[in-house]
Amino acid sequence: MSRSLLKLLFLFITAVPLLAQKKYNFDQICERTSVQVDSKDIPRVLKTADSLYMKAQKPLDKVKSLLLSAELYHSAGEFKKSICYGENAYSLLNQIDDAEWQSRVNGFLAKEYRLVGLFERSKKYTLQGMQAAERITDTQEKGEILGLLSQEMAYYEMEQSSYPEAVKYIEQSLDFFGKDDQDNKRAVAASYQILGDIYLKLKDYTASENHYRKAESLLTTQCCVLGLVYNGLGGIRLKQKNWKDAEFYLKKAENIADSSRSLKLKKAVYSNINDFYEGTGDNFKASLYAVKYVRAYDSLTARNREFAIKNLETAVKPNKKSSQISIVKNTAIVVLLAALVAILIFFRKKQKKQRAKFRNIIRSQLQMIGSRSQSLPLKTEISDFSNISVEEVDDRAGEDDKRKGESLMTSETESKLLELLEEFEKGELYNNKNMSLSFLAAELNTNTKYLSYVINRHKSADVKTYVNRLRINYIVDKLINDDKYRQYKISILADECGFSSHSKFASVFKAVTDFSPSAYIKYLDSGNQSDKNTHFRENN
Repeated sequence: MSRSLLKLLFLFITAVPLLAQKKYNFDQICERTSVQVDSKDIPRVLKTADSLYMKAQKPLDKVKSLLLSAELYHSAGEFKKSICYGENAYSLLNQIDDAEWQSRVNGFLAKEYRLVGLFERSKKYTLQGMQAAERITDTQEKGEILGLLSQEMAYYEMEQSSYPEAVKYIEQSLDFFGKDDQDNKRAVAASYQILGDIYLKLKDYTASENHYRKAESLLTTQCCVLGLVYNGLGGIRLKQKNWKDAEFYLKKAENIADSSRSLKLKKAVYSNINDFYEGTGDNFKASLYAVKYVRAYDSLTARNREFAIKNLETAVKPNKKSSQISIVKNTAIVVLLAALVAILIFFRKKQKKQRAKFRNIIRSQLQMIGSRSQSLPLKTEISDFSNISVEEVDDRAGEDDKRKGESLMTSETESKLLELLEEFEKGELYNNKNMSLSFLAAELNTNTKYLSYVINRHKSADVKTYVNRLRINYIVDKLINDDKYRQYKISILADECGFSSHSKFASVFKAVTDFSPSAYIKYLDSGNQSDKNTHFRENN
């Protein structure tokens, strides 16, 4: 490979790190050189990398140039292309006998597949990379690669909630890196940051903060790892209800997240800031960050779903030496696919029946609650809902009118109000956070006394209970018919149907349906889980 082409490539190198860890070598000339490019220079450098590939004569040189292109696309946030180039490099590994580059290609693909949510595939490449790394003769190179691969295994164990195993892999990674190795500061910091995350999950806040502090001390520039460190420190303060310090660290994390391409970082930071404002009672700002959180989550989910559903388009050339699949094997594959389709259809039908059954249970419970309210004195109904929303609805006049048992209006007026209430139930105005007896009366062009009387008499409930039922019915229908709603935080569902807080919504949901929101969502999702976790860990 031409030395002049290599020099030309690195003339384009500027300021921003391509990866958060030590970069892969590109021939002996580039030994220990960190590839850095500004995002606007990526197209130019990609052209140079492509020319290197065209000039390369040996399979090993082709692997190096393909992996360089894959890293550049990773830096640009184009994961589909980065994986495509990584897979192309992987397809050439059987033509080379270089343990270091075999492990590096496997390690790169392990990381990329983790980032798009395909954890089982990530594990496969991680284990292959570890196996290849064991054959590396250079002790330092071997330690660095095995350290990174150990981190990947820790991520996998965390996804499985196997936190003790994750801790073992991270401690192993630190041993491989060498805790005091100045050449691997960012990689070591990443290991400490992961340990901080693990102990935060385990609610060992002292150990978590100690590891975050170690990571912070190793990082001198802003990067994704530092953003996760600050977010973790802010998360600890949230758990301790230390709002002042929580705000301090979360602002630091937000500054990094806003300028980062990492959707994972954005999602984690915006979730914690949302929780911070909920905890301090600033519902307006909490809703703003809930929107940011949902956008980051939806973007991350959409990207991961693309990889989970579609086959990656790769430019790998078919192996001419591969033998044709026999007719018997083809037949077996067809039969197997038919069986899988039949099983899928069976479970789909079963799932629909389960949902219909669950929906009928909910509706029957609502009817039971309605009939119960007719047989019980109104005072009991109000007592049951005394601590839950709609906020501060005053309909005492209606209670007095109901006890009197006498009509306050003509039958025509009463019928007209009932028609208006039916129209009201068909819309979504009841989700308005300003909803109250006076607000609804103004919307229906009547007075509060008439409205309260009609609701008490014909809806078998006070205004507060009546509106709460409509809101819960609305969110139950959304959860049943729109999978997207099951992926939102409980606080976002509460905001969607007009409740002022997570806790009030959960209380009403439980009171109306006898199920907590999380239990109901878990039931709907049972039998519909993929290998990636579609729920927010921040809900836990």
